[in-house]
Amino acid sequence: MNKLFKFFLNNIPRPILIKASYWIAPLVSFYLKGTRFTDPIDGKSFRKFLPYGYGSQRSNVLAPGTLSLERHRLIWLYLKNETDFFTAPKKVLHMAPEQCFLKLFKSQKNLDYVTADLYSPIADVKADICDLPFEENAFDVVFCNHVLEHIVDDTKAMSELFRVLKPGGMGIFQIPQDLSLDKTYEDFSITSPEERAKHFGQYDHVRVYGKDYFERLRKVGFIVNEVDYSKTISEELITKYCLVKGEILPVCTK
Repeated sequence: MNKLFKFFLNNIPRPILIKASYWIAPLVSFYLKGTRFTDPIDGKSFRKFLPYGYGSQRSNVLAPGTLSLERHRLIWLYLKNETDFFTAPKKVLHMAPEQCFLKLFKSQKNLDYVTADLYSPIADVKADICDLPFEENAFDVVFCNHVLEHIVDDTKAMSELFRVLKPGGMGIFQIPQDLSLDKTYEDFSITSPEERAKHFGQYDHVRVYGKDYFERLRKVGFIVNEVDYSKTISEELITKYCLVKGEILPVCTK
């Protein structure tokens, strides 16, 4: 199964995978019903989660129901337990919206929820993150998760996220990060999918962020709180929810 998933991820365009998943996920979810692991986003339990990864496959990470990964479940728990995201009125921009959140966020009565992306078939607005078609100070909350590692001019993208966020608003901008690196590794002479996968871990990534990622955000104006939220979660729930210890949530304010 790991080899099959790896083949699909690396050979089928992401927009097609997204469309196909709406048909396949309910069948897989039914087949994998159980009690060992639970997805906190929808509360459903399974005997195992699916593997995932463009390079080496991680076992038990993709929840069959919502198609959430470890990072999605962590951010869900943070939003639910530490913020008023699910109760207070908010205007929200979600760049490259994740399927595991889309339907749930759209159904929330308290949210004015807008999604945007240049290629995603499930986004409301077709938009380039380096030139967003929104007014300054327009959104209370901005999500942009696992996007910036794809963007050559990430400083411009970060500046656009800062521009559209309201003063006092909150942004969460997750990225794949190697905390053993002090400095982000990028080399724009590397352009082939094969070489990018070798150097950056995925065929469409242009860098590997190090510890300096948070300073990059601060340089465009954000106040950054580096939240290691897994520290607040019990070992039992870390295992049950299939979370990763030590992942840092960059919770940004303006």
